[in-house]
Amino acid sequence: MTGLASQATTTTTGSWVTSAVALALAGDETAFARIVDAYHRDLVRVAYIVAGDEGLAEDAAQSAWSIAWRKLGSLRDPERLRPWLVSVAANEARQLVRSRHRRAVAEIRVAVPDDPEPDPADEIDRLDLLNTLRGLKPEDRRLLALRYVGGLEPTEMSSLVGMSPSGVRGHLSRVIERLRKELRDG
Repeated sequence: MTGLASQATTTTTGSWVTSAVALALAGDETAFARIVDAYHRDLVRVAYIVAGDEGLAEDAAQSAWSIAWRKLGSLRDPERLRPWLVSVAANEARQLVRSRHRRAVAEIRVAVPDDPEPDPADEIDRLDLLNTLRGLKPEDRRLLALRYVGGLEPTEMSSLVGMSPSGVRGHLSRVIERLRKELRDG
């Protein structure tokens, strides 16, 4: 996490986030660029979990930034900027997956010669997990991404996904159990 992103997650009211949002709302593109710099990686990670494809994740993050710039005024609490942005990115990724209706081929990176030899078992486990995640509905991947990549609590997620906090916890529990079963049986 960048220094700004860790700053954004640990500061309270009156932080740089509040001032950056206020300046961005006034049209300050530099302030918005600071926000992008602080949160872009988070948006791409969440979008990747939802979409399962690096290209789609980047596209979703870019779309999310465009939406964020246009709709920043709808953000009620500037201290809730990160959860709001992560939710926008997850929604955009879900929409891209729905509109593209295609199965992505898992990308296997070739190790750079100077890199230590990766353990083949780790790569197999990673591919198994990616393939299992791709078998889930985009809505289920969105919940997993918001919780485990975005770091949101079920109470934060509830308003973003239109469920009660207990509904979010129950749905996450069922999705995780389904993942465990698929990975065990697969």
